[in-house]
Amino acid sequence: MSASQKKTPAPKKIQAVFYRSKAGHEPVRDWLKEDLSAEDRKIVGVDIATVEYGWPIGMPTCRPLGHNGLREVRSSLPGKRIARVIFCIVDDRMVLLSGFIKKTQKTPQSEIDKAAKRMKEIV
Repeated sequence: MSASQKKTPAPKKIQAVFYRSKAGHEPVRDWLKEDLSAEDRKIVGVDIATVEYGWPIGMPTCRPLGHNGLREVRSSLPGKRIARVIFCIVDDRMVLLSGFIKKTQKTPQSEIDKAAKRMKEIV
């Protein structure tokens, strides 16, 4: 295939951005860098990219949380661990609000509340 015949990648339908607190902290970026291994970060990153390029997208990668526009990216990690990134859509951007490793079957209310509080700061 010649250079002129190369396919250009499909554009992102939405762009993921990190929520930033008024103090300048990016909690999801910090969680990814500090709490996850390189392998785990890659898996979560691929799942976030799947949402960016495939929006709107549903199960098994993404699902609504039923709380005023909050959704979650669902990632399966090695060792039967489950990661979630809660996000909302603002101005055609996917704002990553909270990231965590699930320890129970149900998404912890504290994580939903944290994400909802952060969402209120930006909308």
